[in-house]
Amino acid sequence: MDGLKLAAVFSDGCVLQRGKRIVIFGTGREGAAVEAVLSGKVLNEEKEQESRGRGTVKDGRFEVFLPSLREGLDHTLTVTDGEETITLKDIAIGEVWLAGGQSNMELELQNCEERDALNRPADRMLRFYYTQKRAYMDEEFFREEEKTAWECFGGPGTRCWSAVGYFFGERLQNRLKVPVGILGCNWGGTSASAWIPEEALEEDRELKVYLDIYREAIKGKTQEQQLREYEEYCVQQAEYDRKQDLLYRENPDIRPDEVAALLGENRYPGPMGCSNPCRPCGLYECMVRRVMPYTLKGFIYYQGESDDHLPHLYYKLFSRLIRQWRQDWMDDELPFLFVQLPMHRYKYDPDFKNWCLIREAQERVYRTVRNTGMACAIDQGEFNEIHPKKKSVVGERLYLQALEVAYKMSCPEGRTPRFAWAEPKEGELTLHITDAQGGLLFRTEGTQRELTGQSIGEYNAAAAKDMCGFEVAGEDGVYVPAEITGIEITADDAAVRVGSRETERPVSARYLWTNYGEVRIFGKNGLPLAPFRTDMRS
Repeated sequence: MDGLKLAAVFSDGCVLQRGKRIVIFGTGREGAAVEAVLSGKVLNEEKEQESRGRGTVKDGRFEVFLPSLREGLDHTLTVTDGEETITLKDIAIGEVWLAGGQSNMELELQNCEERDALNRPADRMLRFYYTQKRAYMDEEFFREEEKTAWECFGGPGTRCWSAVGYFFGERLQNRLKVPVGILGCNWGGTSASAWIPEEALEEDRELKVYLDIYREAIKGKTQEQQLREYEEYCVQQAEYDRKQDLLYRENPDIRPDEVAALLGENRYPGPMGCSNPCRPCGLYECMVRRVMPYTLKGFIYYQGESDDHLPHLYYKLFSRLIRQWRQDWMDDELPFLFVQLPMHRYKYDPDFKNWCLIREAQERVYRTVRNTGMACAIDQGEFNEIHPKKKSVVGERLYLQALEVAYKMSCPEGRTPRFAWAEPKEGELTLHITDAQGGLLFRTEGTQRELTGQSIGEYNAAAAKDMCGFEVAGEDGVYVPAEITGIEITADDAAVRVGSRETERPVSARYLWTNYGEVRIFGKNGLPLAPFRTDMRS
């Protein structure tokens, strides 16, 4: 019979959430009574604090709930079932956030543009834990999971921390002056469908398509066959990637069809099966469930790129993920902050406008799902690069969202100008923009100017050159480029009038409705006007 064991996410050096009931969980002997005691000193005070609780092992698992504590360092956690005792040291009490998503959340600190952050002094107040990236739960999975542990900034694994997670945590720690822990739970190339349970997809007729596609792909295959096929694919793909990287180093402008002609088909993400990380629901089982319900302040999330093949389903899929995670963490108000996708298009791709739909779905989530915050990153994209290397700005914008959504601080500097409503009048549309913070700026050729009646001509010229800006459509629904014909500014909002000689009576408008283009309009706080269309689809 297995003895007392804490979940792997509890280790020496872990960060536990301050100001909330803390759940300690693990496995043990059926029916055993488990007691947990957490004690230490309040940060910057000599005052001792202690929290204790009891639980019982049921179906092999226990949960012990401890009353909340204030922030602190050097705490000790002792867990016992009367026969065995586990003691963890160097525990911090502070703010804990889970960093979820795919490759742009996963992108490591050592690979980002601001990697010189690695040179700053070690810091016990900022810590990180990564769920292991294994997509199949075999014996090796559990052996390797036991090796995972929390780490302070400056440790040997710091270079592999999520860059976005690091910059978010570093800003938060500097502002709040308490320990901050980031719990990394992300994997590149994954759909949101990988991060929720099977029943969440099964219950919805539209979302079930993710399961239907997967089930058809593995139809008639044994588990052994699926494992073998994916293992063989990984070996072949590693060699393919090596050769492909060499081709791009020799000729950065080589076309994808030319690469395919030389190397054959790129099989990524490989055959679907029980060990493919891109399969629906797989990472929910292998990563999310391994750390839930570790007490959190909230979630930060950067994902959506891998759902651009079914963008019309993303609002429903993403909303379902948020609801599921909040349910799993037993708090339907848990703050959920996410990044709206930046500009992106591969050089040889047409403008599919599928990322526009993902961004619109993210905007709808922000508007309709309570206690969410959206960091608009439309200006942070890189042409022909799906992984923008500049991550400090994204981390900063998530941090600003956290101040307002999670910590209830007034934060005008974090509010992105957004479309509110449209008013048709005399062959034009007046677009009302909220959170303009006293005006709008437009940027062109390395300079920026206030967007006023005197400067809108310069903006129109720049937007026309970029083929990316405002567009309007009449009753026929055909969009054509539009110009700004006037602008009015109030204390917080702006009214932007747009029209086109090609459309006598515009009924709808859109802005930055493209996978990739130049971003010209910003609020005075430096945040870009979020992309939109006035006839947002339901």
